[in-house]
Amino acid sequence: MENYRFTAFEKTGETLFDEVWSFANDDAAKIEGQKQIEEKGIAEKTHRLVNASGKLILFHV
Repeated sequence: MENYRFTAFEKTGETLFDEVWSFANDDAAKIEGQKQIEEKGIAEKTHRLVNASGKLILFHV
């Protein structure tokens, strides 16, 4: 399992989430991460998911 950092923000810059999520690989992170984002109800908020080396996996403005 690899660690990924998920962050989500309001338009004001307020941080909504700053969490570490674990997934098997980047492909799983993209699929499962999107599911978690939708479950939290923040798919339309600004958010990003990056892997441990800083590679952007998911991003939405």
